[in-house]
Amino acid sequence: MRLTVKPLKQKDAGRGLAAIDRAAMSELDLENGDYIVIEGRDSRAVARVWPGYPEDEGRGVIRIDGRLRQEADVGIDDNVDVEKADVKPATRVSVALPQNLRVRGNVGPMIRNNLSGQAITEGQTVPVSFGLGPLSSMSGQKIPLKVAETDPSGTVVVTDSTEVDVAEKPAEQIQEGAAGAADGTAPDITYEDIGGLDDELEQVREMIELPMRHPELFETLGIEPPKGVLLHGPPGTGKTLMAKAVANEIDAYFTDISGPEIMSKYYGESEEQLREVFDEAEENSPAIVFIDEIDSIAPKRGETQGDVERRVVAQLLSLMDGLEERGQVIVIGATNRVDAIDPALRRGGRFDREIEIGVPDKNGRKEILQVHTRGMPLVEDIDLDQYAESTHGFVGADLESLAKESAMNALRRIRPELDLESDQIDAEVLEHLEVTEQDFKQALKGIEPSALREVFVEVPDVTWDQVGGLEETKERLRETIQWPLDYPEVFEAMDMDAAKGVLMYGPPGTGKTLLAKAIANEAQSNFISIKGPELLNKFVGESEKGVREVFEKARSNAPTVVFFDEIDSIAGERGGQSTDSGVGERVVSQLLTELDGLEELEDVVVIATTNRPDLIDSALLRPGRLDRHVHVPVPDEEGRRKILEVHTRDKPLADDVDLDELAERTDGYVGADIEAVTREASMAATREFIASVSPEEIGDSVRNVKVTMDHFEHALDEVRASVDEEVKERYEEIEERFGPGETEIEEKEVGRTFH
Repeated sequence: MRLTVKPLKQKDAGRGLAAIDRAAMSELDLENGDYIVIEGRDSRAVARVWPGYPEDEGRGVIRIDGRLRQEADVGIDDNVDVEKADVKPATRVSVALPQNLRVRGNVGPMIRNNLSGQAITEGQTVPVSFGLGPLSSMSGQKIPLKVAETDPSGTVVVTDSTEVDVAEKPAEQIQEGAAGAADGTAPDITYEDIGGLDDELEQVREMIELPMRHPELFETLGIEPPKGVLLHGPPGTGKTLMAKAVANEIDAYFTDISGPEIMSKYYGESEEQLREVFDEAEENSPAIVFIDEIDSIAPKRGETQGDVERRVVAQLLSLMDGLEERGQVIVIGATNRVDAIDPALRRGGRFDREIEIGVPDKNGRKEILQVHTRGMPLVEDIDLDQYAESTHGFVGADLESLAKESAMNALRRIRPELDLESDQIDAEVLEHLEVTEQDFKQALKGIEPSALREVFVEVPDVTWDQVGGLEETKERLRETIQWPLDYPEVFEAMDMDAAKGVLMYGPPGTGKTLLAKAIANEAQSNFISIKGPELLNKFVGESEKGVREVFEKARSNAPTVVFFDEIDSIAGERGGQSTDSGVGERVVSQLLTELDGLEELEDVVVIATTNRPDLIDSALLRPGRLDRHVHVPVPDEEGRRKILEVHTRDKPLADDVDLDELAERTDGYVGADIEAVTREASMAATREFIASVSPEEIGDSVRNVKVTMDHFEHALDEVRASVDEEVKERYEEIEERFGPGETEIEEKEVGRTFH
C-alpha cells in the first residue's frame, strides 16, 4: 500500500513506531504491535504499527519519526510503500556502547527494557535512554548505541526474553549496517524535537522545502521561489533550533554565519568572508545559509557609527538580491531585535517572509515538556498538563531548564550512593534513578520566565483566607481579574471584553496591597510589581521608555498582572504647576496610550493602589483604562472580627479572650492597626513570660504561654486608631463621586447608563 509520510507527535518519537489509521491497518491485515517494512527511495526501514491519530482517519498517511525517515531515506510528504513484515524475535543481541560511556555492572537488562518491542538490524545505530547525569544530556537526549550482532541475523525484534550483552569493541569501531543513516549518523535534530510551533514550522517548510524539492512547481506558476526567511521573536523560543531541524530534514547543504565571526578590522575582509560563504553555498546547492543574530551584522545604516557595518549590510543586500543569479540558495535569518535590522533587508526578494516565533501557549508548552522529558525516567503520577498550565510566559529554553533542573534534583538524591572517585558508574544505581513529582515542584520554584527575569517578582503566597473581611471588595476583584482568565468562553459568548484595570483606593492600612498580592496568587498569572517613583528618570524619554518596556514584557508573558503601588506618585493631574520638567505629564500620557492605545492589551490586567485618588489624572480614571474603582473601606465590626480571626489563628489565646468584644471596641481601626494590636498583645505576653521564668526553664514551660484579655487591654491602650471620622467621611464622599466602578457621569448620560 502507498502512504504519505507525515511527522510523528513529539511524545511518541524515538520508539520505532509508525502510526497508521485503522482503515489502512485493516486493509494490510495489521494489528497493534505488528511490524511493517517501509520502502523509501533506495532504503527500507522496519517499524512497529501504532493506531493513527483521530485527525488522520481516512487520509492515507503514515507518521514516522526523524530516525525512521532517515533510515528509509524519505522526507515529509513523500510517498512510501508499506507492507507487513515477518520479523523474528531475537534470542541474543550484542550492542556496543560509545567510547566515552563507562558503566560498571550488567546494563543488559536496562538496554533490553529500553529496546523492548523495537525492530533492530545489525550495524544500526539506536538511541537509548540510560537515565540522567553523566550518561545523557538531561534535556531528554539519548545515548547512540550500535547493534554489533543479532541472533538470528537480519531484522529482529527485542523481547523480554532476549539476552542483551555489551560488545568489547566501542560503537565507533562497528561497521554501519544497511539500516543505518546514509552518513552513518542519526539526525541530531528532527521536526519531532520542536514543540508548540506547528504553524510556524509549516510556514518555514513551505518556504524552504517546496522550492528545493519541487522547483518545477514554481516554474509552472512562472514565479521565483522565495529567497529568504526571517525568524524573529523573544530569546529562547526556538528560532535556531527550527533552522537546524529544517536543514537536517531536507537533504540540503547547510552553512551558518555567526555575526561577530565575519567582522574584521581589515578593510574589505568582512565583505570577502560573506562572499565566500555564499559562493560555497552556491557550489553545493541546494543550500541553506543561516545567519544567527542577524541584527549584529545588519543594523540600520543610518544609526550605526561604524563604516564596516554599513559595508557589510550593502554586501549582504547585493548578495541576496544582486545582478548575479543565486541559484538554489535560501537564507534564513534569526533575531530577537527585528526592529534593529536595516529596512532594505526587509522587503520582497530579500527576506520574503517574516515569521514570528512567539511565546508558546498551554498546548505548545505541553508539547515542549513532552520533548524534553521523552528520555527521562519519570514516575507515573507526573501530570505534564498541570505544569503546562502553570508555566505562563515560559519559552522553550525555560521549559528545558525546568526539565534539566528536575533531573538535577533527582541526581542530588542519589549522589551519596555514587563513588565519585571511580570513573565508572554502577548499573544498579542507574536502574533505580527516577524523576518524581517533588523534583519537578522543587525545580519550578527556582525558575522564572527568562523574558521577565529583570522585572520578575515572585508571586506572593498570600491567599484569600489571609485577607480578613472585605468580602464585597474581594468579589469585585475576582469578577474583574480571575473570571476573564478562568472563563474566557463565557466572555466570548457574551461578546464582552475584560476590564483593563482596577484602581483600589482607601485610607492607609486597609489592605490594598495585601489584596493585590492575593489576587496575583489566586489568578495563577505572572506578576510584575512597579513602585511608582522607580520609573522616573532624570534623562528625557527614559521614564516613558520604562513604562513602555513594562507593558511590552507584560504582553509577551500574558496572562500578567501589572501592579502599580502608590500610582498617585507617577500619575498626578496634568496641567498643574510642576517642577519636574514635564516628566510626570509625559509618563501619564505614556500610561494612557499603553492602557488604551492602538496596541490591544490581551490578558494583561493593571491593578493600581492609592490613598489619594483625588490627585490622579482624570483621563486615567475613565472606562477603558482603570475601569473599576474599588473602595477598600475602613472595616466594619464584622470585618474587624474576621481580621482578628486571621491574625490570632495560630496564637495561643487564653479562654477569656473575646474576639467579638475586641471587634466592638476597635471602631475606626484599619487592618494594619488590628495587626499591630495582636502583635503588641503577643509581645506583652512574651515579655511577662520571659520575666517570670529562668532561662533554663524556658524550653519546658513555653507551651504554657497564653495571650490573655489583659494583654489585649494593654495593646489597645498602646495602639490607637489611625483613621479618624473626618478621614473616613472624606473617602466615603470620594466613593459617592466615583460610584461603584464608574467615574463622574454627566447628567445627559445618566439615563443611558442606568438603562
